[in-house]
Amino acid sequence: MLADPLTALPGVGPKRAEQLATLGLETIGDLLFYFPFRYDDLQVKDLAEAADQEKITLKGVIVAPPIVTRVGARKTRLNVKLQVDHAVVLVTFFNQPWLKDKFEEGMAAAVYGKWDAKRHTMTGMKVLATQTEAAPSLAGIYPTNKHVRQSTLVELVQTAYAQASAEIGNVVPQALRQRFRLLSDAQIVHGMHFPDSLQEAQAARRSAIFREFFLFECQIQSLRADNQQAANGLAIPYDNQALRALIQTLPFALTGAQKQVVNEICADLRAPRHMNRLLQGDVGSGKTVVAAIAMYAAVTARYQAALMVPTEVLAEQHFAKLTKLFAEFPVKLALLTGSTTAKARRPILDGLRSGEIDLVIGTHALIQTAVDYANLGLVVIDEQHRFGVNQRRILQEKGLKPDLLAMTATPIPRTLAITAYGEMDVSSITELPAGRQPITTTWVRKNQLRSAMTRVQQELSAGHQVFAITPLIAESEKIDLQNAAQLFTDLSQAFPQWHVALLHGQMKSDDKEAIMRAFSANEVQLLVSTTVVEVGVDVPNATVMMIYDADRFGLAQLHQLRGRVGRGQAAAYCILIADPKNDTGVERMETMVATTDGFKLAEKDLELRGSGDIFGDKQSGLPAFKVGDPVADFATLTAAQQSAAALFKADPTLNAAEYAPLRAYLARMQRQVGRLD
Repeated sequence: MLADPLTALPGVGPKRAEQLATLGLETIGDLLFYFPFRYDDLQVKDLAEAADQEKITLKGVIVAPPIVTRVGARKTRLNVKLQVDHAVVLVTFFNQPWLKDKFEEGMAAAVYGKWDAKRHTMTGMKVLATQTEAAPSLAGIYPTNKHVRQSTLVELVQTAYAQASAEIGNVVPQALRQRFRLLSDAQIVHGMHFPDSLQEAQAARRSAIFREFFLFECQIQSLRADNQQAANGLAIPYDNQALRALIQTLPFALTGAQKQVVNEICADLRAPRHMNRLLQGDVGSGKTVVAAIAMYAAVTARYQAALMVPTEVLAEQHFAKLTKLFAEFPVKLALLTGSTTAKARRPILDGLRSGEIDLVIGTHALIQTAVDYANLGLVVIDEQHRFGVNQRRILQEKGLKPDLLAMTATPIPRTLAITAYGEMDVSSITELPAGRQPITTTWVRKNQLRSAMTRVQQELSAGHQVFAITPLIAESEKIDLQNAAQLFTDLSQAFPQWHVALLHGQMKSDDKEAIMRAFSANEVQLLVSTTVVEVGVDVPNATVMMIYDADRFGLAQLHQLRGRVGRGQAAAYCILIADPKNDTGVERMETMVATTDGFKLAEKDLELRGSGDIFGDKQSGLPAFKVGDPVADFATLTAAQQSAAALFKADPTLNAAEYAPLRAYLARMQRQVGRLD
């Protein structure tokens, strides 16, 4: 019953089912475990205590026939007079004429709405009870969207509960429910949807949070178990002497952190299990050279390697660097992007298919249907959060379970590692290479811009380049932020002797790529841009990063932007321009000035803003929990993670009879992932 599609419920046809699917609701079970995020207090309020514009519940007797009148062509107004104690209150419902049938003169009723203390009237929102009904004390408010109304969800949840409540089992094993004093699944569903008190709702939410985290962590443990099976991966017997020879040709010595990470990756390559490793490191920490060593290791074992990056400019930069790095070694490289001409594309596809090409660098063009590989052994994905799960999986499926190395320059706070990348082994480069130029960060208010412009003038005069970043593309009436179009005009006038260009996300891809190339070639000296430059621009000659309305950005994003400069031999500067409206904004600016450690900044960002703002994008890797918050509920998350790990350690295949419901749940989730693919 719980696995039945929502079309099994009365009133849910194909169109409504499609609308509900936009909320992730496909089965009756999905609906029953789709919980309110807050509750309206529906307890009857004494009029003497009600504040103006407060949402309250009134209970009384209808003292006149309800009247519906038309307001304009399409709007209606329903007036109901309700006697509450010794007062008569006019309750008005807009655009709900059908409610007239619920009211009769002389009957008792309870209504909920917004109280107008000056007029002694109410704008009605819902009818809670009539003569024959009991009024609830709480009303759950559900997450909705433009396709599904609140009232629709409430009605469907009631219908689903009436039909299927007897079928609700328990997926969390009994021993854990006893250990953590958790409610049963049936008690959770009732307490979340139909609580008699706020205390009951809170108890249900506490259990629901653990249940959600535990089930997620069980999926993670199941993935880890799959990855660790010997038959599930490749053993890549690389040539250690060849690797040493490559490392000796580098123009710099590897840092201790880089050496450690190389050893971790190489151990994974040799092992017969599938490698699924995340390499995280601060901006400029040297992740690319580590990836190059790993890819060369695969090539020495006669496997192919593929490096996928989010932009064509970044692909070209990697191709140029790797071509130079492997100049003295027997590695055949190719570059494949959306801009590769049909004539140039054919020999590349043939070379990949025959195995003649050892290493290919490209964008999402690498995962197109026409691209086949002879013997793909290692997949490296740079700035992995820019790619969806399915894109990463498609590239992996181009070979026989090739090893995967994902890289990110956005350090993951330790408090989120078990949710964002729980199924991956994590390697971290925690130190910068020797000789990396420090970036001097300053914070100025808008009335102090003269000093910032002086610095820009000095750097441009010295032959260097400048970024100017703003959060908006064009002027907005709703919010007063520096916009890119106006800033482009202002800076073009302020620095007429230099070439100023404008870049933003709404431009055509070809236009964006052309501007990025022009900036990389120093044909553009001052680039005004939105955060489209956050990832994938390596311009060693750029020495100034100006960020307007910097308090509107999170610390992690500010740090990413700051990392676009300081890549050459000259000193670099990051200028934050902001007039923070609150203490949090001030603290963010002061933190940026105080440290350039990306890991410290990631932790601080988490503390100040929470996980949702940091990871926002659905492709970030952080799961969208419906009940729990991995930051606010971190203690519960940790307990759930430890419980799931212990469970799988004791019984990796969940063979015990008591785990049958959990085993069935995980199998169902795996089938859903398969459908999405």
